[in-house]
Amino acid sequence: MSQSFVKTKTSSYVVNPGAGNIQLGIQRNIRQFSLHLLQIFLVGLTIGMTRIVVPALAESEFGLADQAFFLLASFVVVFGVVKALMNLFAGKLSETYGRKNILILGWITALPIPFIFLYAPSWNWIIFSTVLLGLNQGLCWSMALNSKLDLAKSSQKGLVNGVNEFAGYAAVGIAGLVTAYIVTQFAVREGLFYFSLTVILLGLLLAKLSIVETLPWANLHYQQAKNAAAAAQSSDKKSLGQLFKLASLQSKPLIALNQAGLVEKFTDAIVWIFLPIYFISQGISLLESGAIIAIYGVVWGASQLITGPLSDKIGRKSLIVWGMWLCGAGIVAIPLTQSISIWSLEAALIGVGMAMLYPNLGAAVGDFSPAKYRASLIGVYRFWRDSGYAIGALIMGLMAQWSQDLLMPFWFVGIAMFISGLVVQLCLPDKICE
Repeated sequence: MSQSFVKTKTSSYVVNPGAGNIQLGIQRNIRQFSLHLLQIFLVGLTIGMTRIVVPALAESEFGLADQAFFLLASFVVVFGVVKALMNLFAGKLSETYGRKNILILGWITALPIPFIFLYAPSWNWIIFSTVLLGLNQGLCWSMALNSKLDLAKSSQKGLVNGVNEFAGYAAVGIAGLVTAYIVTQFAVREGLFYFSLTVILLGLLLAKLSIVETLPWANLHYQQAKNAAAAAQSSDKKSLGQLFKLASLQSKPLIALNQAGLVEKFTDAIVWIFLPIYFISQGISLLESGAIIAIYGVVWGASQLITGPLSDKIGRKSLIVWGMWLCGAGIVAIPLTQSISIWSLEAALIGVGMAMLYPNLGAAVGDFSPAKYRASLIGVYRFWRDSGYAIGALIMGLMAQWSQDLLMPFWFVGIAMFISGLVVQLCLPDKICE
């Protein structure tokens, strides 16, 4: 595929008028689309390697005191803050400097992480590694998603988000299970070092050597929308601050979607922070715990191959609302039951719920975003969404520290998910697809 674009004096990319091979559609851009899916898979492996091993072995490997629940939650709080901020600015930066450059920068920021795992003398170093992890995730995940949206047709947003989240969260589940197995067979630090270094170097090399800049395709989206008079209201240049205000305070649909994105991260945060130590406290092994949590990730990822495209046909709203409620029910059910088989079913239920809501929240934001500012408005959504990691982890860490048990966070997440789903039900129009 030809890199048919030129760069202006303002460092923004525009479509080359003579480049007839720049066309929209997944099939027409299948090679680059597939390479960006591979990028998402590698980004998912990078975050997934921390899901089981780090919380479960925080005391024995990294010096964290027993029942120091707030400190345990602190690394997810930091991750959420950093990733949220990166999401906010990544879209705007990519509109100026290009998706590929920001993607490469994201992988470069992750390079020290394997060495921190290998040599970290204290938990504070693990917290610092999550700063780098948040930078990596905010930059790389955002760029790989935006590039696929650039390449696809506007009518394929649900499909794009579905396959994107399938690749990413299937990788999260796989990495969690693989690293849980590695640490039962080999030394913990060395296993994490070799796994993480391999993934990060592979992501960086592929980003540098195989990825094509997709801003020309994004510009084509804008030109088509403008020609159809669908983007007339976005013809004036808007700052990031104006777009943030629009999405956070002025647009009722975007407000509903942003709050849902924030709250749904409470579910992923509790799975990340507390499920490994909860399951181990119930007498099962690290590998068994990893297998249950991997079911959540793999079911979440695979189901999005259905729920993403389905939303293009039936609309996003009902899938989002029922997904929020299924997740809440599954989280509340876990401490009320007591067997590996039932926990596995509950993990699968939560995974299905996440598959219903997760890709379709992002796709719905795209529905309400002018093509010219789509990357920035999705960045605002991703800012609020990943702030949920920090807010949820902070509240749950304080709850667990205060009560010295893990029951209150489960009830908190379940209730929050139900209320958030109700807000979407009441505030979002029934038909939101373009």
